[in-house]
Amino acid sequence: MDLFALAVQLGLATAKALFIVTFILTVVPLLIWAERRVSAWIQDRKGPNRVGPFGLFQPIADGVKFITKEDIIPARADRRLFILAPIVIVVPAFMAGAIIPWSAPIPVDSFIGYWTSAVDWAPNGIPFQLIDVNIGVLYFLAFGSLGVYGVILAGWAPNNKYTLLGGLRASAQMISYELTLGLSILAVVIIAGSLKVDELIAWQSENGVWLIALCPVTWLLFTIASFAETNRLPFDLAESEQELVGGYHTEYSSMKFGMFFLAEYAHMSISSALNMALFFGGWTWFGLEKFLPWWVTLFLFIGKVLFFLFVFIWVRWTFPRFRYDQLMALGWKILLPLSLANLFLVALAVGAHEIYGVPQWAALLASQAVLIVGASIVAMNRASALRAKTA
Repeated sequence: MDLFALAVQLGLATAKALFIVTFILTVVPLLIWAERRVSAWIQDRKGPNRVGPFGLFQPIADGVKFITKEDIIPARADRRLFILAPIVIVVPAFMAGAIIPWSAPIPVDSFIGYWTSAVDWAPNGIPFQLIDVNIGVLYFLAFGSLGVYGVILAGWAPNNKYTLLGGLRASAQMISYELTLGLSILAVVIIAGSLKVDELIAWQSENGVWLIALCPVTWLLFTIASFAETNRLPFDLAESEQELVGGYHTEYSSMKFGMFFLAEYAHMSISSALNMALFFGGWTWFGLEKFLPWWVTLFLFIGKVLFFLFVFIWVRWTFPRFRYDQLMALGWKILLPLSLANLFLVALAVGAHEIYGVPQWAALLASQAVLIVGASIVAMNRASALRAKTA
C-alpha cells in the first residue's frame, strides 16, 4: 500500500471517529429535551415551554448551568479517583460505537474521486464503520463492561455511604445483566455464524428477514438487559432518589455531574444502534437498500436508532421501579435461565437446519415457541405453588 492510500485511510478513520462523537454529542441534547417532552406528553402536561419554542433551548440552558456551577470536591474524597471516575464512564461509551456499521459501504468514486477508484483496499466500497474486527460484538461487550469501573470509582472516591451503596448496587446489577446480554448476543452469532456486526446485518439482508421476526424472545432478553446495563428505569436502583439521594454520583457537581448524564445517554445511543443492527437489519430495509444511495441508508439507520431511543424514554415513564431484591431475582432466577435455554434451543434449531435440512425460519420459530410455552408452564406452576403457600 502506498503512502497516499495510507493517508486516505487515516483521514477516513478520523472522519468516522468524528462522526461517532458528533452523533452522540448531537443526540444527547435531543434526548434531554425529548425526555422531558415525552414524559410531559405521557403525563398529560406541557413540559418545557419557556426556553425557546417548545422548550427547544432547554438543553442549552442545562449545559450553561453545568458549566457555570461550582465544581466541588469533598474534603475527604480521594481526589484522583474522584476526577477519574467520570472519564472512565464516558470514554468506553464512545469507543463502543466503533464497531457499528452506520450505513451501506460508500462507493469509492463518489467519495474520493475517480483517480482513486483503482485502490485495491476498497474494491467493494468504503465501509462506514470505524473498525471492522473479527471479534465484533465481543468488542462491544468488553468496552461496555468497562463502565462498571467508573461506577465503582464514583461510588468509592467521595467517601460517602450513599455513593458507596449506589456504586455497589450498580456494579452488581451491571455484572448480573451482562450475562443475559452476552448470551442473547451469542444466540444471534450462532444463527449468522459470525461475530462481525456487518456480517450479522448482511445475513438479515440476504435472507430477507429481520431477526426480531425469527427470535422475538432473544430480542426481548437483549433489550431488557440493555435497560439494566444503562441503569434506566425500571432498573435505576443505583440512582433511586428516595433511598440514595442520587446514588453513585450524589457528590458530583458541575461538568463532572454532566459527564454522568453524557455517559448514560451515550450508552443508550450505542445500545440502541447495536439493537437495530442485530435484530432490525441495521441500515437495510428488505432489499430496498440495494437501490438507495449510501447516505439514505445512513439516515435510515439513524431513524431506527432514534425510534428505539424513544422506546427507552417511553418505558421509563410507563413501568414502576423494581425493588432491588426483585431486580437481582429477575436477573439471576428468570433472565439467566431463560437466556441459557434460549441459547440451547437456538443451537438445536441451527443444527436441525444444517444437518437435517429443516427450513431455518421454521426451526427458529419452533425454538422460540418451545421456550415461550416452557416459560409459561414454569411461571404458572410457581404461581400455583405461591397461592397454595399463602392460602
